[in-house]
This record gives sequence, C-alpha cells and structure tokens, in this order.
Amino acid sequence: MRNLTEEELRVVFEKLAKFIGKDIKALVEDSNENYCFRLQKDRVYYAREVVAAAATNIARHNLASLGICVGKFTHGGRFQVHITFVTYLARLAKYKVWLKPQSEMSFLYGNNVLKGGVARMTENTPKNQQVVVFNQSEIPLGFGVSARSSLEVQQASSTDLIVLNQADVGSYLRDEDHFVGCGL
Repeated sequence: MRNLTEEELRVVFEKLAKFIGKDIKALVEDSNENYCFRLQKDRVYYAREVVAAAATNIARHNLASLGICVGKFTHGGRFQVHITFVTYLARLAKYKVWLKPQSEMSFLYGNNVLKGGVARMTENTPKNQQVVVFNQSEIPLGFGVSARSSLEVQQASSTDLIVLNQADVGSYLRDEDHFVGCGL
C-alpha cells in the first residue's frame, strides 16, 4: 500500500470531480478526522489517515484491502470508479436522479433509465454529466451519465433514454469476480 503519485491523484480527483464538483476537500477533510487515498496494486482505497498509518505495519503481500475501494486504474491509465464508493458519491453529488419504484429493478439489472422511470431530477443537470441514481427513499442505487439535460427531459417522450447506467448495486451480484478484493 502506498500513497498515490501526483499524476495518479490528479486522475482520481478529476474523475471524482465529475460527480461532486470541485468540493473534493469535503471528501478528504471530515469534521473530526482526515481521510486519504492509498494504492494497492491497481486499486485505490479511501481510508482514515489513522488506519492507513497503522496499515504500514503490515506487509504489502499480506494486506488485502484498506478502507473503501474507490475504483481501479486500467492498463491504459484511466481510472474507473467502482460501485463500492457510491454512498460517498451520493452524499456529495451535484446532480441526482430519483427513480420511480417500478423502474428500480430494471436499473438494478443493469438497464438504462427511461423518462417514464424518472420521478425527479436535479435542476439544471447538463447533458453528458455524471449523476448518482437514487430510489424514492433516498437510497443510492448506482451512478451513470445523463443522456439529456433536465430541460430536455421535460419535452422528452416516456421511452427516451435519460440516464445511461455505468454501475449499480446489482452489478456486484451479476459479476462477483470483478469485485473480489474491493472490500465487499
């Protein structure tokens, strides 16, 4: 487990900024404790600094994970956010979409969201923006990309795509091997 390099940290922060805006500081500095990002193999973890410091006493090959898995770096150097981090994204997300009860299961099976399934949407959501998807009870179900702006949604028909599914909590059950070592 090691600190992220400046380039790696920049890539991670750019990806997270698509969800939470420029308020990354709120993610790292909580009211009582400071948090940090650590890299183990190709996975990035989010943990309290106290826990990360204690983990330095454990040999790298013996340490499976630390804190919450944020995502991983691909072979091409891109960073992909994992569904394991959705609760933290949901807390600070700029743009949100709430689903009607009848479309929750469809989203959890990996399908995109149609206008007929949207209960409400954050005002002024731009097109092609990262959004966090919730159910009516404010439980985060996953995240995706808005296919239309909130203004375009008003004129859209009920069968038009509104959110393109990137990850949902049902993906863990559909692809368990992908999440091995990610803290779930």
